[in-house]
Amino acid sequence: MKRRGFLRRWAGLAGAVFAAPLRADEGLAGWPAKPLRIIVVYPPGGLSDGVARTLADALAARLGWPVRVENRAGGGGSVGLQALARAPADGHTLAFSAVSPLTLRVDPPPSGADPLADILPVAGVMYTPVLLVGTPAFQGHSFADLLAQARARPEQLRWATSGQATAGHLVLEQVQIGAGIRVTHVPYKGGGRQLTDALGGQFELLSTNVAAMQLELIAAGRLLPLAVGAPRRLDVLPRVPTFTELGLPQANITSLFGLFAPGGTPPAIADALNAAVNHVLESGRLRERLLAADNLPATGSRAAFARRIAAERSSNQVLRAAHPSGE
Repeated sequence: MKRRGFLRRWAGLAGAVFAAPLRADEGLAGWPAKPLRIIVVYPPGGLSDGVARTLADALAARLGWPVRVENRAGGGGSVGLQALARAPADGHTLAFSAVSPLTLRVDPPPSGADPLADILPVAGVMYTPVLLVGTPAFQGHSFADLLAQARARPEQLRWATSGQATAGHLVLEQVQIGAGIRVTHVPYKGGGRQLTDALGGQFELLSTNVAAMQLELIAAGRLLPLAVGAPRRLDVLPRVPTFTELGLPQANITSLFGLFAPGGTPPAIADALNAAVNHVLESGRLRERLLAADNLPATGSRAAFARRIAAERSSNQVLRAAHPSGE
């Protein structure tokens, strides 16, 4: 699988930042005072979990303090973000998540924690194309076959995603609206188990992230790539059309992942964390891992990350319209 510079040509979208080493600042006095904890809002074993653990190791080396990882999966990421919102705002508890639980949320928050109000965006980490694949249960060869089957048998095709209010779920809804079809949504709590179930033919279709494991399974013929959400075709999958090419530009979605802190975290600490994340994304093992899996480092300022989240939330009304009661 050859990559011919696609990621480097796309890199301008991320707004690269060359972060300087951390410096003394009176706003950082006494921080960190204990090991940092990163809540990964997905189960172990998936792309996001692996990236988060690599990020934790890189930040530990950069900050000179231990960084632990804790998986808190559920609710498409909202369970882990609710735990973050309730944590002390002292810069020692963080979360790694896609922005989708904040931009696509359809269920009301539980009493006492509102991730939409009580979470501080700290730093973007990666952009990930959303890939639609057929499993061994899919009796077709192309996206056109998918549409034909869905129109002939409404709601009979099962389409799995990593959960309600995720980017993969939004792709599903946008395809249904744009193509005029109906499928059955199968939401999971993350990406690890759904891949195992996909190979076992538990459903016909899967929205997943572009990652090394998925690419290996495609190369082995165990998953069938049908479409990808990306600005252009991936060099690693040159025959797979983008959703825009298929006439569904609203489904042409990439996932943005980042690091978050509880609301009220001191700005100096948030800025220091942002600088540290940008620094480790510029070189080293984390950057290499992202590029090797056809993901793009998403460096940038805290303000730019927050603006991207706000823009996505304002433009992504389709899930709230499709699920007005949060079902």
